[in-house]
Amino acid sequence: MPEREDPAGTMDDVDRVTRSVLTASRLLVAVSARSLAAVEERVTLPQFRMLVVLSTRGATKLVTLADLLQVAPSTAMRMVDRLIAAGLADRQPNPGNRRETLLRLTAEGRRTVTDVTARRSVAIAEIVERLSPAQRRALIEALEAFNEAGGEPPAPVRDDMTGFPLGWTADLPAIGDA
Repeated sequence: MPEREDPAGTMDDVDRVTRSVLTASRLLVAVSARSLAAVEERVTLPQFRMLVVLSTRGATKLVTLADLLQVAPSTAMRMVDRLIAAGLADRQPNPGNRRETLLRLTAEGRRTVTDVTARRSVAIAEIVERLSPAQRRALIEALEAFNEAGGEPPAPVRDDMTGFPLGWTADLPAIGDA
């Protein structure tokens, strides 16, 4: 995106904000990657995203899960098979329709989401602590406006942020299984 100058000769705010958000997204991706480091031999980033969706939605049909993750059902099935093999998810018959199977997290899957999320929360808190109170207030206001503009619903408030799923929501653009 080319930089635009307004009549006063200053750079257009849209360009500065876009660059700043891209820089912040690199930082958040790095924090996310570091938070997954302890489980990276068992879980890929896309698989963790699936675990987060299962942790927030509970038992889910494969076709629904694929739709939420915006992947093909065959891709979702491969991801589920790997998570089941790792002991992080399992299948169960749908009590409402015995022909359907529901996918859910195991206790180990829930523990994995909680542990990774806790590491991510600590890392983000360490960064936020470096900001002044005024910068924190400005960041809250800016991020709330950004999230609203992007259609992201507000996160639920929790007393214990380590239990908050700081993974991806189900309506982000699709990423394939790595």
